[in-house]
Amino acid sequence: MTTYNGSCHCGDIRFSFEHDEITGGLHCNCSICIRKGALMSDFTIPAKDLQIDAKPGALTLYKFGSGVAKHYFCKQCSIYPFNETLRMPGHFRVNLGCIDGVDPFSLESKVFDGKSL
Repeated sequence: MTTYNGSCHCGDIRFSFEHDEITGGLHCNCSICIRKGALMSDFTIPAKDLQIDAKPGALTLYKFGSGVAKHYFCKQCSIYPFNETLRMPGHFRVNLGCIDGVDPFSLESKVFDGKSL
């Protein structure tokens, strides 16, 4: 297991988690993800295993549709570091572009059909 650290662009939101080597990610085709264009983790992290350190008021939440999926972003720099999943409430996917030392352009990616959910 490796400890991964990440943050938004301005650093007001920082997070960490443990996981095996990151070798790939997901591009979701739902209405919000298609606009964000982020490569998200192809694994989920239980809420208890994702350590989030955010300055007061920095972490902003956006919900739409059923409101089950929760999309978090930084109020200062607008970067989207992670989301709580629709299919597994209480579990998160992280934006691989926000993780220190991970190059999302070097990873294999798959398309997740979120549009059909």
